[in-house]
Amino acid sequence: MTFSLPEGLPSGRSVPAGSPVMWYADRLPYDPLLDVWTRAQRQQDTTGLRPILCYADDDHPRSLDLAEIAAVDLEAELEQGWREYRERQLAWLVAPPEPMDCPEDIEPWEDDPGAPYDRWPGLAPATLPASGVDPDEAARAAFARLLREGWPGISLGLVAAARSADIPAVIGWRAEAPLPLFCALLRSWEDRFGARVLAAIGATLYVSVACPPRTQEQADLVALEHLLTTADNIVNDPPTPFPRYAASLIDAPVWSFWWD
Repeated sequence: MTFSLPEGLPSGRSVPAGSPVMWYADRLPYDPLLDVWTRAQRQQDTTGLRPILCYADDDHPRSLDLAEIAAVDLEAELEQGWREYRERQLAWLVAPPEPMDCPEDIEPWEDDPGAPYDRWPGLAPATLPASGVDPDEAARAAFARLLREGWPGISLGLVAAARSADIPAVIGWRAEAPLPLFCALLRSWEDRFGARVLAAIGATLYVSVACPPRTQEQADLVALEHLLTTADNIVNDPPTPFPRYAASLIDAPVWSFWWD
């Protein structure tokens, strides 16, 4: 594959050799990264290359076959994940574990009441279609916010993906995520909320959201979908109580997920 690269890029390389799916910049562009990323994004429908923030030395395995994503019955798999989660939740309510002895200077983990549903509530309703919001414009604003965090060793990547949600699959993102299910969710979030993949930094993925939840009811439904990804930063590091995690999604322009 030969890439039609946007103008004004620094030197870089296509990977993997022989059948590239991605181009990495060898160094950060002289121009402000936001400007270069924005130019690449504005040309993505012409070039077929979608920009992301990444580490230039990441060693990605082979791409995931996109047919595996298309084969996912999203709501059925999430409902099954919900049933397994609900069984664990009920078992904990019936027989909660003994409190751990913590040193005086360490706060114990908060109890988590879990998601406020006793049956599968279905997917969160779409908010993008009637909003009039441009997801790519929202992604540019979210990317500018993300850059302010500072990322030593980052680079610009351009990925040959037909849609933003497929970026993790195309680059063979190396996190221990359930990739077919997660990419199916990304596709659904792209359609429902205007999500765009902004960065794949190590095992963490950052996603902009054009139409995030505005109410607690919406946030609870979206938070449940996040929970069912099994991302470690949501369920295991330590687990954030569900009500607090859901509240953090209200009006949040960026979502993040990481797995060990």
